[in-house]
Amino acid sequence: MATEESIVERVEAGAAGEESLAPTETEAASGGLDRIAAPAAMRLAAGQLAEMLNCAPGSVSALKAAGDGWLADVEVMELERVPDTTSVMASYRVRLDDQGHLMEYARTRRYGRGQIDR
Repeated sequence: MATEESIVERVEAGAAGEESLAPTETEAASGGLDRIAAPAAMRLAAGQLAEMLNCAPGSVSALKAAGDGWLADVEVMELERVPDTTSVMASYRVRLDDQGHLMEYARTRRYGRGQIDR
């Protein structure tokens, strides 16, 4: 079975265009993978969303185990402005399957970087 490190390495390699995120033949023959750990899910959610949006993620603000994988909220800078506090940020909800593959994402909120939740 694949380790958390091998999955993360494949995601990083995939982002660089070197390798697919699909399970290897050995993993497929073994009947699948166990659920990835939370730290790997955070990295995978941010990395795969960044690849889809073609921008760097700011942070993962929430992570929750779902029955069939993970749900993560990823913060992204959508529009950089000067000063930084006027930049436009967005929060995306990302759903990963239990192996860490991105299944869906949706923007849930846009806000100014300097805005504080009340």
